[in-house]
Amino acid sequence: MADEQTPPAGPDLTQGVLLNDFSGQTLVGHVGDQDVLLVSSGPEIFAIDAHCSHYHGPLAEGLVVGESIRCPWHHACFDLRTGEATRAPALTPLAVWQAEREGDRIFVRQNREQPKPRGRGPVDTPGKIVIIGGGAAGFAAAEMLRRQEFRGSIFMISNDAAPPVDRPNLSKDYLAGSAPEDWLPLRPENFYAEAGIDLRLNSNVTLIDSKARNVVLAGGGTIPYDRLLLATGAEPVRLPIPGADQQHVHVLRSLADCRAIIGSINGARRAIVIGASFIGLEVAAALRAHDIEVHVVAPEQRPMERVLGPDMGDFVRALHEEHGVIFHLEDTVVTIDGKRATLKSGGVLEADVVVVGVGVRPRLTLAEQMGLALDRGVAVNAHLETSIPGIYAAGDIARWPDPHSQENVRVEHWVVAERQGQSAARNMLGQREVFDAVPFFWSQHYDVPINYVGHAEKWDEIAIEGDIAGRDCLLKYKGKGRVLAVASIYRDLASLQAEFAMEQEMTR
Repeated sequence: MADEQTPPAGPDLTQGVLLNDFSGQTLVGHVGDQDVLLVSSGPEIFAIDAHCSHYHGPLAEGLVVGESIRCPWHHACFDLRTGEATRAPALTPLAVWQAEREGDRIFVRQNREQPKPRGRGPVDTPGKIVIIGGGAAGFAAAEMLRRQEFRGSIFMISNDAAPPVDRPNLSKDYLAGSAPEDWLPLRPENFYAEAGIDLRLNSNVTLIDSKARNVVLAGGGTIPYDRLLLATGAEPVRLPIPGADQQHVHVLRSLADCRAIIGSINGARRAIVIGASFIGLEVAAALRAHDIEVHVVAPEQRPMERVLGPDMGDFVRALHEEHGVIFHLEDTVVTIDGKRATLKSGGVLEADVVVVGVGVRPRLTLAEQMGLALDRGVAVNAHLETSIPGIYAAGDIARWPDPHSQENVRVEHWVVAERQGQSAARNMLGQREVFDAVPFFWSQHYDVPINYVGHAEKWDEIAIEGDIAGRDCLLKYKGKGRVLAVASIYRDLASLQAEFAMEQEMTR
């Protein structure tokens, strides 16, 4: 959210700027107290809000691709002509402004009327669409269906108690105490009724009858469908050890989980985080913000080495140690007796709070009951359709043919889930869109963001540009000479350029 005390940026665009003032493709100015970005693309000059509608990232530092601009922070994308948020994680459009050329000057004086999104609209018109899941993929699908002017019924069935929230924030700013809870909902509660989305919270599906095209709810009740999206997500892995079911031992997936952790740390002096995953270490950083002593116990030699490699793993460990985190690597917790956690090595740690972050597993029960084709997840085709026509899958459960890695992959990332939900929505309307988005995720550790594009389950070379310890680097994960993925710290434009290069490679 913009700081109301921050003065507007750049020149007053109502007074005009010279065309020669463009040193690149973008120029930030203001109209009144509103920051406005001028973008030169081909023969045209566009004017659009200067900050991403997701986390307020500076679009002037992003990448212009044709008539679109991509945010440097989390790779959202906006249509310069309409302001539409065409790619998650941004979901809200930006205002567009009227840029007028008078001689050698450009003037911006007023908003343009918000044009309609440049979508194809429904090709097929099913009457009823049911979405099972209230996470990133499910919400993004429901929102996109209405954006595509689908007029039929939308049912969204979630076993969560809360409407869809910005889950990445749960392990970052919200848990750290630097973001209020009213930042978390993806949309206000009245959005669902106004958009005609029948959101059923605290609801479980017991059966999907794919022949009758009915969804059976726990406790009775049946909902018919013409198209169905499975977006059941994943659930945290719980440790099968004595004491893991105690009240002060937590996992983190939902808003309720996060609230429970926040309640537990009130007055706590020491915490144990089991697992050195992205979630585990983000939790460790958030708990350090509360001045709690944090011990991380994990079986690997280096944190996050499997995903980021040894050099970045060493950096992440050193970064957390700088902030007081104590690591117990190549070790595991075997029992939790009250506040005493016994390690496999024989050591004992005492803690007021324990947070388990050892991974998640896809929720596949419904898919198994229906007899859908499975492949360590729900197997889908390039259009995200399952082995049963009319049933689609998106998010953490979906394994799709990724044209970049040239493998079938399943990726447990928020942005991927949102983009799959959007693509599945368009395909449920008959648009036959190939899902070919390059996977992206970000992680935040104190003041250090790590961005990652692509997907490399294995590699034979890591090419390092810049200085990891200096927090200015780009790492290229290569297999047989091809760049499969790129990780970066404070090289946002290079990360966007790498993503675009991967997209271009797929079209050749």
